[in-house]
Amino acid sequence: MPPANVMVVEDQENVRYVTSAALRLAGFGVDEQENGRLALRELLQATPEFDLVVLDIMLPDLDGLELCRRLREEKIGVPIVFLTARDEPGDRIHGLTLGGDDYLTKPFSVEELVARVKAVLRRAGKQEPAKLLRSGDVELDEDSHSVRVVGKPVALSPTEYSLLRVLLRNKGRAMTRAQILDYVWTYDFAGELTVVEQFVSSLRKKVDPGGTLITTIRGYGYRLED
Repeated sequence: MPPANVMVVEDQENVRYVTSAALRLAGFGVDEQENGRLALRELLQATPEFDLVVLDIMLPDLDGLELCRRLREEKIGVPIVFLTARDEPGDRIHGLTLGGDDYLTKPFSVEELVARVKAVLRRAGKQEPAKLLRSGDVELDEDSHSVRVVGKPVALSPTEYSLLRVLLRNKGRAMTRAQILDYVWTYDFAGELTVVEQFVSSLRKKVDPGGTLITTIRGYGYRLED
């Protein structure tokens, strides 16, 4: 199945950059728009045709809810993942009622955003079914959100799960602490890089007690062995 094309509509440059970079790294084609009117024009022209839109709600010209409403009026059914600072239940219900497919509130981790995008695309038949992520005796099932080690279930915290998933998706690749921080924690996380070390340590105790799976690269970061 060819890579999906995603439009990112976000007026905050730093958020747009981080979101787009994460989606490209995950293998998607990405088009960036900084306001709703330009996005609407391009989507109405459908050239190129997009498989999904990551849509900020609080845009300065044409807000995301109105953009979604107009697309649905024009019978354009492209899946929409709302990305917004609005976190009231009523906002979520309104967005989904208008025709949105998912709703992610800021601050967010880009790793979760990529997972949500893939899930929506799978439901739309535009993404291959999720596969088991494996390395050694460790197995992560994205559909059931479960982890097994030597066939036995292991309970992980949400952050530990996200950390393991990022490492498994990048199996054999060295990742810096800053890269891991960007993927697992929220895009505007103001904490120290040492938090990565703390969670890698706790994850090792649960899935890699022998210390053979997650390798520390001194002065750089970590690599999950293939």
